[in-house]
Amino acid sequence: MSEKITVADIYDIKEAGRRFSCVTCYDYTLARIVAQTDIEMVMVGDSAGQVVLGHSSTLPVGMDFMVAITAAVRRATPNALLVADMPFLSYQVSIAQAVENAGRFFMEAMADVIKIEASREQIGVVKAVSDAGMSVMTHIGIRPQTIAKTGRLKAEGTTLEQALELVALADDMIEAGANLLLLEGTAREVAQVITKRSTVPVLSCGSGPDCDGQVLVLSDVLGLNENSGPKFAKKYASILNNIKQALDDYSQEVHKQAFPDDAHSYHMRASELDKFREMFEL
Repeated sequence: MSEKITVADIYDIKEAGRRFSCVTCYDYTLARIVAQTDIEMVMVGDSAGQVVLGHSSTLPVGMDFMVAITAAVRRATPNALLVADMPFLSYQVSIAQAVENAGRFFMEAMADVIKIEASREQIGVVKAVSDAGMSVMTHIGIRPQTIAKTGRLKAEGTTLEQALELVALADDMIEAGANLLLLEGTAREVAQVITKRSTVPVLSCGSGPDCDGQVLVLSDVLGLNENSGPKFAKKYASILNNIKQALDDYSQEVHKQAFPDDAHSYHMRASELDKFREMFEL
C-alpha cells in the first residue's frame, strides 16, 4: 500500500459499491508482508490471546499487551487503516476508563480506529469515545468476550427475533457515533440488510459476502493452523508443512554438523590469522 488509507477512503469505497479487505495480524514480521499488498485495513485483535498466547479465549488479554502489539503492527504498516481491539474489561468498568484506554491506542500505538464489542449496555461508551474525537468500530453479532457468560459461541441472527434485534442494534450504534460496524458470525441475510441500511462501512467476519468489507485472521489465510478453523475461514495457502520441513531440515543439518558451515561463519582478518593459530597451536 503506497498511500495512507483513512476512514474517509473506506467510506469512498462503500459509496462506490466496491469492497475493501482486512486481515487480523499481531506481529511486526507478518505485518511487513501485509504492507506490501493492496489490503486496505489491518486489525490487531484480542484474538491474539488465542493465536499468539495460546489461551482458550480472548479474556486473559490486557491493555498493555494490546497496545504493545498494535504499536508493532503500526510500525510495519504505516499506510494501512489500523484498527485496535479493546480487550475485556478495558471499557466495561466505566465510561471514563473506556475513553482513557481508547486514547492509549491512538497516543501510544498510533491506531486509526478502535473496536468495541458492543451490546446495548455499551451505547454510552461508544458515544463517549466518539465524542472524545476517536473513530469507533462497533462489533456486534458473535461477541467472543461474552464466552464466560454464554459458555459457547454460535451464529447470530438466525431467527426472526435475533435478526430484528441486530438490525435495531446496528442502527443504534451508528446513532451513538460508530464510524464503522463489524458483524461477526451473523446470518448473511441479516448482514445484507444491515449493510444496505447502514450509512457507515460494514465489515464482515463470517457474515457473508454482502458487506462492504471482509476480514480474516492472517494465520487462517496462510494455512498456519492444523485445525480447520471456523466455517467462514478460507485458506489461501498451506505453508504449515513448508515451515515444518524447513525446521526439520535445519535440525538435521545441526545434528549432522553440516550447519553452520564456513560460509555462515565469521572469520578473523587473514593478516592476523596465522599468528593466532600459532599462539593456540591450531
